[in-house]
Amino acid sequence: MPTWLELVIRVGGVLVAFLTLPLVVGQAEHKVMAHMQGRLGPMYAGGFHGWAQLVADGIKFVQKEDVTPREADRAVFRLAPVVALVPYLLVLLVIPLGPDDLVGQPLDIGLFFVLAVVGVGVVAVLMSAWASANKYSLLGGLRGAAQLLGYELPLVLAAASVAMAAGTLSLGGIVEAWRPWWLLWQAPAMIVFFVAGLAEIRRPPFDMPIADSELVFGYLTEYTGLRFAFFLLAEYVGIVVIAALTTVLFLGGWQGPFADAQLGWLWTLVKVFAVSFVIIWLRVSYPRLREDQLQRLCWLVLVPVALAQLVLTAAVRLAL
Repeated sequence: MPTWLELVIRVGGVLVAFLTLPLVVGQAEHKVMAHMQGRLGPMYAGGFHGWAQLVADGIKFVQKEDVTPREADRAVFRLAPVVALVPYLLVLLVIPLGPDDLVGQPLDIGLFFVLAVVGVGVVAVLMSAWASANKYSLLGGLRGAAQLLGYELPLVLAAASVAMAAGTLSLGGIVEAWRPWWLLWQAPAMIVFFVAGLAEIRRPPFDMPIADSELVFGYLTEYTGLRFAFFLLAEYVGIVVIAALTTVLFLGGWQGPFADAQLGWLWTLVKVFAVSFVIIWLRVSYPRLREDQLQRLCWLVLVPVALAQLVLTAAVRLAL
């Protein structure tokens, strides 16, 4: 197969995943929240089990008027939703779905690339906040910047722990080095990474930057129609990315109870959707953290635990 054709197929597959997996997660969130909170509305659209709820939401967003504030920086305002989406697309390119290079673009420094690109999310938050010419948006953007910059540290430290344990920065190499007993040994790092990842994508209970009870809707206050839908899509893609990274780094990726390599991609997807369910469950189950609670959790709990895990991993590696 020509190199260019293989590249087109790989990128095309990642693009399909980028457009479909977040929609599946979004539909699942509607249903899970409906069951857990006793909501009737999401169960009616389209008939059986409300299958058309996501379609109805999409039509609603398309029909809404596209409004740009008069005092806004129009170019930055319109570009911010794109900047929010692109980093996640780039991350999906290097996350392995299965063995034998079943990945958009294998990289020897895949983990380094992922952590660098995910950090770009703070730029989209600041762009939307500043360009909106709205004080509520600006306050939400400043909260978002403080949150993202703070939780970036435990996220990186937790990822560094598993990379040190595997002895590689390659995401595929980490999966191949993973062993079931890592579920205990690297459990603190996994919890830190997962919680910091939730804060990075600003999911409840870490949604202070868009606290509707205080800031209307934070840095998203002035966005309507499809631009708002792009930010919403970025949130769901973020769920997929954090779930996929948690799966690859800490849950063994494509490794399953059976030694059939042909089913590796299926085990990866099962784990990704299981972690996505936990993310949705946390949204329904826990109230929003106050700003002081959010920062205290980061600096007084997650960072010390991540550092202790890093020391433990280094000691075990030296002992072995």
